[in-house]
Amino acid sequence: MRFGPTEEQQMVKDQVARFADEEIKPNAAEWDKTHEHPEAVCRKLGEMGIMGVAVSPDYGGAGMDNVTYAMCMIEISRGCGSCGVIVSVNNSLYGYPVNTYGTHEQKLRLLTPVASGKVEGCYALTESGAGSDAGALRCRAELKGDKYIVNGVKKFITSGNVADYCVLAANEDPEKGYKGILTLVVDLKNTPGFSLGTIEEKMGILASGTAEMVFEDAEVPAENLLGKPGEGFRQMLSGLDAGRIGIGCQACGIGRAALEDAIDYAKERVQFGKPITSFQAIQWKLADMATELDAAELLLLKAAWMEDNGLDYEKESAQAKMYASDVAMKAAIEGVQIFGGYGYCKDYPAERHMRDAKICQIYEGTNEIQRVVIARKLLGAR
Repeated sequence: MRFGPTEEQQMVKDQVARFADEEIKPNAAEWDKTHEHPEAVCRKLGEMGIMGVAVSPDYGGAGMDNVTYAMCMIEISRGCGSCGVIVSVNNSLYGYPVNTYGTHEQKLRLLTPVASGKVEGCYALTESGAGSDAGALRCRAELKGDKYIVNGVKKFITSGNVADYCVLAANEDPEKGYKGILTLVVDLKNTPGFSLGTIEEKMGILASGTAEMVFEDAEVPAENLLGKPGEGFRQMLSGLDAGRIGIGCQACGIGRAALEDAIDYAKERVQFGKPITSFQAIQWKLADMATELDAAELLLLKAAWMEDNGLDYEKESAQAKMYASDVAMKAAIEGVQIFGGYGYCKDYPAERHMRDAKICQIYEGTNEIQRVVIARKLLGAR
């Protein structure tokens, strides 16, 4: 059993870690303040192959594995949680379904620009009445001739305000329930009937836009259908399994940032004549944070390894996402506590880590839903 990365994996991880330290982390607070999409960073990450890590070079990707992707995600998110989720959506929620279910022609046309990092992709699933109950979609897609006519409103779509392409989940026949769901890839810049609605004002992850996407008799070519009608729900579930690894890594990276900043601050903060690192109360907080984050990383790497080896990783991805986001939130809260009053002020990064960590317990399936998934797998339920 190997617990260490390969030489290539370590090299890529180190390269991304340096990039995060030099070009992402120094700008994270400003992006948070201005809500600015980190355009230049996304383009540079694309040049490094990180916007399509596990996609074949034939379709613009780097042709690496998902373990490498997980390592990169942790490092990027350690620098900035917003950058982390943008990279995650590109690779997992958009990249995975197109790469897995798309034809050669579809991948050349619809995956290459996103995997190469020239533009962003997004995944439009959630609706006002379809969140945890992902099968309750009201967005309709009716086939008329050689086009699908799409009507519906999607909510809380990460990168929806900046994306050029979208994987869209819609229902062709609501009477069939989840069996009527299909998946379309939408060229957002060239789709009559598509418009942006509300851009959400959020608690955290402020450099990543979260948009309402409106489809009013939007025309999508039938050739952009992934797979066959009725296969969308199965595609959705497998895509979410892959996406949970990315969000778990985002959480782990945010938690590591909280730990690193808490250690640096605690070494400098003097009370009662000595650094607060000399006090056992602080030492134990740091020890718990480090141990739990290390455990989370191992769960995430295991799930990524299982995906790379073609194994059923549904339970493992749910476990990794759930645990990583819970311990990241705990680490962020403890980070604020270690900073004391300064932790509550925007001059220091601790409060941003706490705001950024919270969403990881909610999106890509709430942690309550993760526990349902895990229990079902344990009990053999279908």
